[in-house]
Amino acid sequence: MKCIHIYITLSLLILSISIPCYSQDKTSELNSPYLGQKPPGLIPEPFAPGIVTTEYYEYSGVFTPDIKEFYFIRNGGKHEESTFVVFQNKNNKWHESIISPRVGQPYISPDGKTMYLGKKYMERNGSGWSEIKDLSPIFKDMLVMRLTASSKGTYFFDEFKADMTGSIYYSRLINGKHEKPKLLSKKINKGASFHPFIAPDESYIIFDSKRKDGFGSSDLYISYRQKDGSWSEAINLGNKINTKAWEASASVTPDGKYLFFNRNMGSNSYENIDIFWVDAQFIETLRPKK
Repeated sequence: MKCIHIYITLSLLILSISIPCYSQDKTSELNSPYLGQKPPGLIPEPFAPGIVTTEYYEYSGVFTPDIKEFYFIRNGGKHEESTFVVFQNKNNKWHESIISPRVGQPYISPDGKTMYLGKKYMERNGSGWSEIKDLSPIFKDMLVMRLTASSKGTYFFDEFKADMTGSIYYSRLINGKHEKPKLLSKKINKGASFHPFIAPDESYIIFDSKRKDGFGSSDLYISYRQKDGSWSEAINLGNKINTKAWEASASVTPDGKYLFFNRNMGSNSYENIDIFWVDAQFIETLRPKK
């Protein structure tokens, strides 16, 4: 039942209707990068305890390339519904503001000019963002939970299916238009695979999946692009990152230093999802030797 609950919950974000933004400003004296937090080592730690991570639901944290804005989703406590929020560094102080009710799972393009929200997106407009727009009609009949993009503009995204499974696709940008989505290889789509993160240079992809070699529920895996363009066998990120709990929706910070991901810290109702971060040196440690 827990898989059904979390995947239905995540899929609903695609169907949400955007409404005008409003703001509730909260200022923090954290005048250093990453909300003033001491960087983690090889063991994952909750990100910004009491500030971002609480006993409630915090999901899908991403930074802008300049590390001055941090976007994620809250639910619980004073937030009776899923809420899209941001921490912004203004004059060396971090300010938390509510953007809107939940619209989609945020991902910011490597150049910082586009925020993808599943099948929707916004474009950077000065210091803010444009209205929410729909992506290409090629996604019309697909239920996309998370979409990420490489520096070349190639989309990597998942499709949630009615039987509670899912697969990861890609769509290249060719002559200014995205091609019809294609499935990635079975090395990645072995079982249900979700929430891809593609490296800006497309040298690796991180995703979550529940497999026989896992540690319990959904685990995080990495696959590397090989010389011939194919993908390596997916590698489990190991028991320092994965646990018996649900781990999912990973992303690497724009500077390549840290992995952010989510872990279920509550019951099967997923009322307490936390954002964790960990040193990303495993990316090179696990990379197949040439």
